[in-house]
Amino acid sequence: MIAHKRITVFVLSGFLGSGKTTLLTKAIDHFTEAGRKPAVIMNEIGEVNLDGQLVAEEVPMSELLGGCICCSSRGDLAAALKELVTNEQPDLIFIESTGIANPIEIIDEVTDASLVFPVELKAVITVVDAPQLLELSRTSRGKTYRLMEEQIRCANLLLLNKTDLLPQSALQEVDALVREWNPYASVHFTVFSQIDMQLIEALTEGDAGQHARAEVKITHEHESHKHHHDHEHTHARHHHHTHSHVMAYTHFFERAVDSNAFEEFVSKLPKEVYRAKGILSFSDTASRFLFQFAYREMDFVKITPQGEVPDVAVFIGENFSKEAVRSALLRLESANE
Repeated sequence: MIAHKRITVFVLSGFLGSGKTTLLTKAIDHFTEAGRKPAVIMNEIGEVNLDGQLVAEEVPMSELLGGCICCSSRGDLAAALKELVTNEQPDLIFIESTGIANPIEIIDEVTDASLVFPVELKAVITVVDAPQLLELSRTSRGKTYRLMEEQIRCANLLLLNKTDLLPQSALQEVDALVREWNPYASVHFTVFSQIDMQLIEALTEGDAGQHARAEVKITHEHESHKHHHDHEHTHARHHHHTHSHVMAYTHFFERAVDSNAFEEFVSKLPKEVYRAKGILSFSDTASRFLFQFAYREMDFVKITPQGEVPDVAVFIGENFSKEAVRSALLRLESANE
């Protein structure tokens, strides 16, 4: 029997604003320059693929919008893999999950698809916002903290990102924490998700699925030993307790807003909103901008969007008032009538 070449699949995991897309763009550049053809499956909890605007237009991309791969978009991932494999024949595929996804569900989906399509999951790469994880570990060990733990436990390669924002003693504290959760992964301190891409190249020699499937078994038996024989039941219950508290609001702008007023609005977002991003036209400048807000920091970059992209912003957080955010944005729009 002739052995068919299998396409390498990497899953990029990590909480909202950790630096996954930054790593993705660097990896795409690396593999493209090396003469290999990468493709991307981009999952967004919002209704618009904003992070995809940072990926080069020539890179084949499949978009899964308006939900998380591991719940409302389950099944869509297999279809996206099939489409890329059939139509694009890439050498490798990066799946960037939403920041609220539990990688275990994605691992299940990819490994199921590998039974039908010539794909092989090689690694789960988790990018960790080191300052955020440290603060949560010291203050509020809630649902977000537990989700970050799950994302870390599943990883084959761990990037402790934004380490330039922490002193050495704090770095040792957060390093010890992630190594306690996952003693098997390779851990690296990074700034702007900058790593030696040979670390990712080396992962193509391993089998991420084996480590991940073992993690699934351990997790489910620990949390629901009475039902460990019923994988689907336990799996679903575990998922719904993971990130049902996370919500998103997508706002489509009818008109341009003042840049200073918008920046002030973002600076005053409630602490429950921990991630926001969008593409905007401002009334006081001719350029369009991609804006990013994560962990109380914001950034604006001039951009020429690919295709017809409306002025839109997505706000992600826990139990915040969507109506309050909407009303504030409408006031900004009405000020420029």
